[in-house]
Amino acid sequence: MNFRYFSFKPVGMSRKLRIIYMGTPEFAVEPLRVILDAGYNIAAVITAPDKPTGRGQVLRSSPVKEYALAKSLKVLQPFNLKNPEFISELKSYDSNLFVVVAFRMLPEVIWQMPEFGSVNLHASLLPQYRGAAPINHAIINGETETGLTTFFIEKEIDKGKILFKEKLPIEPSDDAGILHDRLMHNGGQLLLQTIKRIELDDISLQSQDKIDINSIELKTAPKIFKEDCKIHWNSSCFSIHNLVRGLSPYPGAFTKLVSKDENKSKQIKIFKTTFKLENWEGSPGSIITDGKKSLSVIASDGLVNLLELQVEGKKRMGIIEFMRGLHKYSEFHFE
Repeated sequence: MNFRYFSFKPVGMSRKLRIIYMGTPEFAVEPLRVILDAGYNIAAVITAPDKPTGRGQVLRSSPVKEYALAKSLKVLQPFNLKNPEFISELKSYDSNLFVVVAFRMLPEVIWQMPEFGSVNLHASLLPQYRGAAPINHAIINGETETGLTTFFIEKEIDKGKILFKEKLPIEPSDDAGILHDRLMHNGGQLLLQTIKRIELDDISLQSQDKIDINSIELKTAPKIFKEDCKIHWNSSCFSIHNLVRGLSPYPGAFTKLVSKDENKSKQIKIFKTTFKLENWEGSPGSIITDGKKSLSVIASDGLVNLLELQVEGKKRMGIIEFMRGLHKYSEFHFE
């Protein structure tokens, strides 16, 4: 590995930075805005290619591209990060720092390119929750604390030397969307702090291999697929409630509302719940309701109360609105 950015100047001697920024989703927009507002030179922005979306398969730009173009920044959208033409163009910008937020894995030829290294902002307290979906998995696992980490990119994903960390609480009322926004705003400031210290050559690095993790379980945050979003009603109320929180508003935890004769079924996404631990007779997935204002589902150790959901093909709605369209509720169950 190239460690050119470790040969420090005396603290206080500012280095002129020329930054290339890499990111794609909304989470990466706020840090870009913060860096720009602080007056740093963004030589170019690298983001994902436009993707076809919706029934019409209309090409849609990433949030980072839309913001970058609005600020008249140069935007590159490579399909293949190892393409020699792209690498040559990247070198032509003569950037000395790459900043990466919510982007894909970089090949070594790219992250080793800039003189002062390639910095990544990750939405967890590394080494916990390495991977693509740290915000979702932290809530799904019932954590009460998470945070942000900036680190230098190395060969193994999310394992580079740590620059700075910031802890944040996960409130009981938080879902993935709420926590995402809080981390996004705090992440912009942490990244700015990191860049300022790199500019002054005033950094100290912590190897993740030297962090004492003997007393804790190291958890990962892999990409979430559709099968990971299915609710299993024979699970505990706590785990179901956290699954819903951790996947709300996107991609959404789902279940099926099925008639007892199994002739009718509809997929339903659930976005908000509460729960109550108590014994109920009936199999998991059975419905308990007053028929007007409340609908609960039997889990392994109590009732999960549904508050907001979405029937396939319809808009997101509260439980009262849903109940108006659910006739003969006793003939249905969730599976």
